[in-house]
Amino acid sequence: MCRFIKLLRIVILLGILGACSSKTDTIDSYLGFDIPKETLDGFLDAKMEEYDIPGLSIAVLNDGKVVCHKTKGLADVANKIPVDSKTIFEGASISKPVFGFFVMTFVEEGVLDLDKPLFEYLEYPDIAHDERYKKITARMALSHRSGFPNWREDNKDGKLNIQFEPGTDYFYSGEGYQYVTQVIKHILNTDDAGLEAEFQERVGKPLGLKHTVYIQNEYTRKHKAEPYDEDRNWIDWKNDYWVQKEEGNFYAPSSIHSESLDFSKWMIGVMNKKVLSRQSYNELLKPHSKVPYDGVDVSYTLGFLTIHFPFTNIYLHSGNNEGFTSWFTLDTEKDWGFVIFTNSEYGEQLGQELFFYMLADPGRTKLYVILGVSFIFLILVIIFFARWIIKQIRKPKQL
Repeated sequence: MCRFIKLLRIVILLGILGACSSKTDTIDSYLGFDIPKETLDGFLDAKMEEYDIPGLSIAVLNDGKVVCHKTKGLADVANKIPVDSKTIFEGASISKPVFGFFVMTFVEEGVLDLDKPLFEYLEYPDIAHDERYKKITARMALSHRSGFPNWREDNKDGKLNIQFEPGTDYFYSGEGYQYVTQVIKHILNTDDAGLEAEFQERVGKPLGLKHTVYIQNEYTRKHKAEPYDEDRNWIDWKNDYWVQKEEGNFYAPSSIHSESLDFSKWMIGVMNKKVLSRQSYNELLKPHSKVPYDGVDVSYTLGFLTIHFPFTNIYLHSGNNEGFTSWFTLDTEKDWGFVIFTNSEYGEQLGQELFFYMLADPGRTKLYVILGVSFIFLILVIIFFARWIIKQIRKPKQL
C-alpha cells in the first residue's frame, strides 16, 4: 500500500509539472489548455497569408481580462499604413448583440415592452399594406422572427415585405432591427445623432468604450482602415451603396465601428453582468429562436447566436460588410472569449477557424501529458486492485 501511495505521488507530480507554464507567455484555450502566444501568432500569420488578409486586430480574454491584444498587417495597403491600436474597423453584424444590450436598458426602465406590438408605438408606412406587421414585437424583431427579409434590397422590387406570420419562424433580418431603431427614436423624440448620444450615455461611458460608435465621428474617420475584397483589391467605399445609406445614420444591425481592445470592454461588461440587471441578462441571453445548423444545437437570443454545450453556453456573432468582416465569441460562465476585426472578406472564416483552434490544445503537448499521466494512473490502480484480489483469494479460510 505504501508503495502504491509513493507511485501515486509521483504520477500527480508529473501531471503538475506537465501542466505548468509561464502564464505571461501563454493564453488559455476554452478547455483550459495552455496556448503559447507565439503559436497563436504563427496561426494568425499563416491564415492571413492563406486568405490574403491585409490587416487584423484581435483581443483574447481569459478570466474576464484581456491577456492578449495583437494588431497585424496593413490598414492601408497602397500607402503601407500598418494596423495599430488606433485602427478602426466596421463591425457589421456584431452591431446586433450590442444593440440588443442597448435595447434592454429601455426595457428595464419600462420605456419599451418587448412583447407590445411595435406599431402601437409607431406605425410603419413601409409595410402598412400588410396588416400582419401589427403583430411584430421587439422580441420578435431582435430574435429574427418578424418575417421581414434581411434587407428590402434583397427583393426584386426593393420593397419591404413579410415572408411568414410574425413569431412563427426564424429568418435573419436586419430590417427587424431597424424597425426597433425607428421606434426607440420615436419614443425618445430624437433623431439618429440623438440615439448615438443615448448609446454613449447608456452603454459607452459605463463600460469605458472610447471609440465604439454606430455613427462615425472625426476620430473613427481619421483612423479607419481601408476595405478590401476577396482578391485584396481596394473597394471604392466612397461610391458604395451601403456606405452611403448608413452615412450619418444609426443602423442598429450593421453600422457599429470599433477595434478589438475597445470592443472587448463591452464583452467584459457582459461577462461581469454590468449595466443591466440579472433579470435583463436572463432575457437578453436566453434562447428565443432555433437556428437551422447541421449537427449543432444553435439558437438566437435577443442579439446573440448561442451554441448549447453541457453545463454552459457559448455566445457569438460574426459580421460581414463589404470589405470588413469580424467575429467574437464569449462564455459568461468561464469569462473566456476573443474578438477579431479584419479589413477583408475572410474575417468570418478566420473567426470560425480560430474558434475551433482555441477550443482545446492546438499544440497537443499538454493534452498528451495529461492523457499519458491518466493512463499510467489507471494502470497503477488496476495493478493495485489485482494484487488486492489475489491476496484475498490466497487468504486461508477461517473454520
